[in-house]
Amino acid sequence: MNPKVKSLRRQNIRFRIRRKIGDGTASKPRLSVFRSNTDIYVQLIDDGNGQTLASASSRDKDIIAQSGNKVVKSKLVGAAIAKKATALGIKDVTFDRGGYLYHGRVKSVADGAREGGLKF
Repeated sequence: MNPKVKSLRRQNIRFRIRRKIGDGTASKPRLSVFRSNTDIYVQLIDDGNGQTLASASSRDKDIIAQSGNKVVKSKLVGAAIAKKATALGIKDVTFDRGGYLYHGRVKSVADGAREGGLKF
């Protein structure tokens, strides 16, 4: 598949998802997931003010020190973002899978965040 076509297709999927879930607010921010080939990054975003409230990634020192495959580290990233969100007093979030299938590492992030206390 042509790389330009593939990126445009994913961009259209992202826009379609964002239309359905709406924008994140300060009380219910958007939990955005970005998945690269090697790492995974998550952010709590308040779209009203255009601010990132908290972020976590598999490149954090405490997560990179853990052993395991990418799915295991993704679950740790979900738990880390949940811990940061509860420190900010946030319980409810809107999950934005970023155009990726809800499978594998993306699902693992969601499971880790749920186990950490976030509701979505």
